[in-house]
Amino acid sequence: MGRRNQVPRPAVASGWTISASAEGIRIDRVLAAELDEPRTHAQRRLERGEVTIDGRPVTKSSYRVRAGEHVMVAEARVRPAPPAPPPVAVLYADDDVAVIDKPAGLVVHAGAGITTGTLVDALRAMGMPLAAGDDPDRPGIVHRLDRGTSGVLVVARSADALRGLRSQFDGHQVDRRYQALVDGVPEPAEAVIDAPIARHRTDRTRFSTAPDGRSARSRYRVVEAFGTASNVQVRLDTGRTHQVRVHLSAVGHPVCGDRVYGASSALAAELGLERPALHAAHLGFTHPRTGEVIQVDAPLPDDLARALERLRADLT
Repeated sequence: MGRRNQVPRPAVASGWTISASAEGIRIDRVLAAELDEPRTHAQRRLERGEVTIDGRPVTKSSYRVRAGEHVMVAEARVRPAPPAPPPVAVLYADDDVAVIDKPAGLVVHAGAGITTGTLVDALRAMGMPLAAGDDPDRPGIVHRLDRGTSGVLVVARSADALRGLRSQFDGHQVDRRYQALVDGVPEPAEAVIDAPIARHRTDRTRFSTAPDGRSARSRYRVVEAFGTASNVQVRLDTGRTHQVRVHLSAVGHPVCGDRVYGASSALAAELGLERPALHAAHLGFTHPRTGEVIQVDAPLPDDLARALERLRADLT
């Protein structure tokens, strides 16, 4: 795994003396080099008061050492490494790509305060090679699913596949179909939602339709209508963050259980939903090396299948 997930080893207890060649170097850099750990770990040691120089505590990373000073580092309490996420289902794999059935609740990659327990961690723990990209936190990642969304997701295992898949996603050449349970019954039963999407002006964790946003286009079709809710298929012409959730909310039919975008809490409780009822059901793309068209479906997970059965039972 990347160094960000390493657990600091115990610090040496005997310490060492600063050499003339290290004169004037920041203490956090000295610690990182001497202890063979990331600078962020060294900085935390300083903040915790674990470092002394000539018997005096040093807490500022910017302190510049002088030749002859004696550095001591208190033995660190080493926390056990967090367990890797459980293995995920692989729906298709070859030397270039792998198609995963991502469970709801699993973050795709590190970022925004999440450093471990991601899909990337799960794949690494399974021994799956992932293509290195520009961001070490996102090896092999060409698209994402929201944390609460389940379903099919493709990752790249080779550099050529990473470039090829990114090109297809950027060019909107991928067939992406979602299954959603939504509040109420959309009318008409089949339509195109063509509405640009931008980050929300006051809540930066949300998105909304906005004239000055990025172009976004979704096609929905009501598969089953139950009065209080509907089973809807959504096909994406674009792939904006939260696109399905934002577009369905914009037409007055938010995804069941999606409280962020205005779904009914009462209906979610009735259906036993603890997350948005959104599932990436189908993914179609051109294999970046062979040119073969790959079509993969992910089965509906148990929580959404139960909710759908409850809706169907109410009609009988």
